[in-house]
Amino acid sequence: MQTAIKRIAISTGGGDAPGLNAVIRAVTLAAQRRGWEVFGIREGFNGILLPDRYPVDGVFPITKDMVRGISHLGGTILGTTNHGNPLRFVVTHADGSQSEVDRSDDIIRHLRQMEIDALICVGGDGTLTIANVLHQKGLSQGLRVIGVPKTIDNDLDKTYTTFGFDTAVAFATDCIDRLHSTAESHQRVMVVEVMGRYAGWIALHAGMASTAHAILIPEIPYDLEKIAAKIRAREKAGRHYSIIVAAEGALPKGGQRYLEQQAELGNVERLGGIGEQLAHQLQDITGKEARAVVLGHLLRGGSPTSFDRLAAMRFGAAAVRALDEGHSGIMVALAFPNVNYVKLEEVAGRMKGVDLDGDTVQTARDIGICLGD
Repeated sequence: MQTAIKRIAISTGGGDAPGLNAVIRAVTLAAQRRGWEVFGIREGFNGILLPDRYPVDGVFPITKDMVRGISHLGGTILGTTNHGNPLRFVVTHADGSQSEVDRSDDIIRHLRQMEIDALICVGGDGTLTIANVLHQKGLSQGLRVIGVPKTIDNDLDKTYTTFGFDTAVAFATDCIDRLHSTAESHQRVMVVEVMGRYAGWIALHAGMASTAHAILIPEIPYDLEKIAAKIRAREKAGRHYSIIVAAEGALPKGGQRYLEQQAELGNVERLGGIGEQLAHQLQDITGKEARAVVLGHLLRGGSPTSFDRLAAMRFGAAAVRALDEGHSGIMVALAFPNVNYVKLEEVAGRMKGVDLDGDTVQTARDIGICLGD
């Protein structure tokens, strides 16, 4: 029989996303209404794994005053990181060499020593994969684990959407809207690079909302000549400018993704550069002046939209309800009209790409947007 919960902890891992603070606030208030104490873990799990960095407050109590008025703020009051995966934690040895070790047991041991009964992990695919391992190992130690889906990329499976995505799309749409007027004034081709490593949700939604003329996503390898043909057709029709939106992970047919940095020990490869490459290539092929704009981390920052604030609060409160109902090893997910629960093992290591047969892609084709194929 499970013991009653008295203390819970929350961590935010991976890239930041608008709405994280709203989750923290909802978790804190919902838990404290049940008489539970709430603790925050610094920088994903670094507050536990790097004691030299946080000798005093790596795991600290969250009070009601700390979460007052934070729902509209971007970022996370806990801090976050996309380095230091506890399942592949990089250790530097005396001779300078490095290796990876699994430190998930250290996390469970530390939390249980603090008499923390449950952990809420807020993050994307990497964080939820970690959460699933902690759930499986923590069962015998009396630690329950709940996942909350967060990513601006919207590429997590088993949930209609993730918080942060709507804000990223809204900001990207506003930026691309502004580029229409300057591109038309100078009769240029503008290539807008947005985030999206392996899924093109941001590029597709923002590109369509802002009436871009071509949209390139990782799910559809592109033919450069097809994009050039779209530009030429617009030129012939008297439309002397074009807007191209490209996800950072889009790739040419038979080619590879553009990398700024190769994968390193304990880290992942860093994508980037497709915007500049496309601008140069299209200028050479079409003779049209081309410029590249990289939105990059601008998509992660700023105040969350009302949709993302509400989704984040619903997820946070639902995570606490799930614990109150005795659950562990689940992720809260949006399934209109309600939030439901799905098993972490069904989410860990899985990615939700754009449905190429779905209505959104069909609509893009029907209204004449070039998808590079």
